[in-house]
Amino acid sequence: MHLVSIRVITDDVARLVGFYERATGLRATWATEDFAELRTPSGVLAIGGTRTVPLFAPGSARPADNRSVIIEFLVDDVDAVHRNLTGFVTEFVREPTTMPWGNRALLFRDPDGNLVNFFSPATPAAAEKYAVVPR
Repeated sequence: MHLVSIRVITDDVARLVGFYERATGLRATWATEDFAELRTPSGVLAIGGTRTVPLFAPGSARPADNRSVIIEFLVDDVDAVHRNLTGFVTEFVREPTTMPWGNRALLFRDPDGNLVNFFSPATPAAAEKYAVVPR
């Protein structure tokens, strides 16, 4: 089994796609005006509009209503990413911090309030753990 994507539902697909394009440096692939994907070597962040929700089940997802999932990206240098995003990201939750499990992490919220973590391994054990993850 492979986790292939995370999908975020939003009221404003263009705004959220633009945010993630700027934050990650990736370019989105648009399928329709209601659906786009940002592909990384190891997975996809899919962004769908509210008009796509009834295709699954009416009322099954609501935009800007997440307080339990963290969208995580492995980056080369968290501090450089933080410098790049300062002035662009409006809500940093935690400045770059080395976590007890060995990752240096930067937490912020996207325009819909979803929590985003950009992290880099900061210890040999963490680096070994993520050595097999394509970058």
